[in-house]
Amino acid sequence: MKITFYGHHTLLITIGDTKVLIDPFISGNPLAKGKIDANDIEADYILLTHAHQDHILDAEAIAKRNNATIVSNYEIATYYQNKGFEAHPMNHGGNWKFDFGNVKYVNAIHTSSFPDGTYGGQPGGFVIEGEHKTIYIAGDTALTMDMKLIPMSTKLDLAILPIGDNFTMGVDDAIIASDFVECDKVLGVHYDTFGYIEIDHSEAKKKFFEKNKDLMLLDIGESIEL
Repeated sequence: MKITFYGHHTLLITIGDTKVLIDPFISGNPLAKGKIDANDIEADYILLTHAHQDHILDAEAIAKRNNATIVSNYEIATYYQNKGFEAHPMNHGGNWKFDFGNVKYVNAIHTSSFPDGTYGGQPGGFVIEGEHKTIYIAGDTALTMDMKLIPMSTKLDLAILPIGDNFTMGVDDAIIASDFVECDKVLGVHYDTFGYIEIDHSEAKKKFFEKNKDLMLLDIGESIEL
């Protein structure tokens, strides 16, 4: 399993020959300009945690160009199905075995609406199992006790957590979240894109290190392999 960071909360997860894109927000991200072109991204599936613009901006263009299947909660999936896109609806607690592996849609605490005001259902995160690896993508969320349910059914190899604060949990709560999900290997997302969520990288890594945890902050376009 290969994970490539495209900035903000956008990730490309390559599982075998399948490309799974998470929350595509590239063309509107000033930090991604000159580094990543949304027109070059290939995807077989597009997983959306919620409907906010900074998570769905490039979803339609990429899905149309690649004939990709959009996977999200019922309301978001229906929104795109009504526009003629292929979509797979899920809801909290549900699992589905796709050709690349198993996906579970799990709880998140946030808000969710499309830029046009359409209701985007309740936000969520994903637990993805593929190639004998399991990752947790928390999505935009506050720290929540529901995270404690995840290690009761699976052992994580990586937790992908928002750390920018203000709109989501910050570094300190993300450390607690890593305790809740029982995973000390963390990939930070949802930081630096806007002034509200700028962080001190050195301080964030130091805080995780002091708790015997590994916080990875990737450059845009950088990848890791599990």
